[in-house]
Amino acid sequence: MSVALAFNVKPESSTFSEIVSSKNQSVIHNDTTQLDQYAEWDTWETINAVKDALSIYHNVTLIEANQNAFEKFKATRPDIVFNIAEGLKGFSREAQIPAMLEMLDIPYTGSDALTLGICLDKSRTKEILNYYNIPNAKFFVYENTSQLNGKSFNYPLFVKPISEGSSKGIFFSSIASNFSELKNEIDRITSLYKQPALVEEFLSGREFTVALLGNGKETRVLPIIEVRYDKYPENVKPIYSFEAKWILDTKESDFDVFDCPAQIDKQLENKIIEVCLKTYEVLRCRDWSRIDIRLDKDGIPNVIEINPLPGIMPDPKENSSYPKAARTAGMTYEEMINQVLLAACKRYNLV
Repeated sequence: MSVALAFNVKPESSTFSEIVSSKNQSVIHNDTTQLDQYAEWDTWETINAVKDALSIYHNVTLIEANQNAFEKFKATRPDIVFNIAEGLKGFSREAQIPAMLEMLDIPYTGSDALTLGICLDKSRTKEILNYYNIPNAKFFVYENTSQLNGKSFNYPLFVKPISEGSSKGIFFSSIASNFSELKNEIDRITSLYKQPALVEEFLSGREFTVALLGNGKETRVLPIIEVRYDKYPENVKPIYSFEAKWILDTKESDFDVFDCPAQIDKQLENKIIEVCLKTYEVLRCRDWSRIDIRLDKDGIPNVIEINPLPGIMPDPKENSSYPKAARTAGMTYEEMINQVLLAACKRYNLV
């Protein structure tokens, strides 16, 4: 079978990589767009690891998800595309490659253009979750700080860009404890990221991330991971922010804050699984996804993020959650990648 791998690659030399390699938290300042500009894109290490995994069984072609991608897909016409592309620009950027492939009638892994577009827009996602009575934090959307006039809030609040992933735009300052901090965060997001700010009530409970694999009744929930905020350095805020994900948590650091499998009782495990499977279904996710869950003050699992294009860094020293869950389930990295491909092939009746 011929497989094309669609991807976006981080520039080898960028402000982002320089910041990460410095591991210096003091660099976090107002110009955050320079720090996390390429946070969602993959490194060549990840791209080559996926290519090598697919190459065990298939002929693989690399196609970068840039403005030339459509013509390359049209000329190559692979049997299927393994899609890990985050897209170039815009609120629907993750839908760009799937939309091209649907126009060309080429099968591809993962969720369709509509689901990818919806899941990247966090407010649209939350509206759907609310319709289906799936717990998630109460939220507001603000395009500017003038909309705050006359409003009162219960603090703390969590503030993030409405359409970003990979902790892009989320910093330790994202937890607002008062009106001044809230205003500053909304100003930062709307001015630097050129998009509305999503303001949510801050959920104070434990946090988990859940990897799902497959479709329909064959969907598997892989071992649940807990982010252990009680293991964070003293005075570090309990969120998996950009600083935590890309500066504190590196191959070289001893940032062991993940339990997989999570140490939870069966009742809580079943509640988390139920919420994740329902979320996966109502958002029409396909083949694979990762869903982040946080407990509220009453211990109820709330959905905080849906990731239909989960991060898949191959090195076990890096805390990439989907591969971590897959390894705990007994899969190698190569088996994980090919299981995702198999799920898509079954869906298209290619096997």
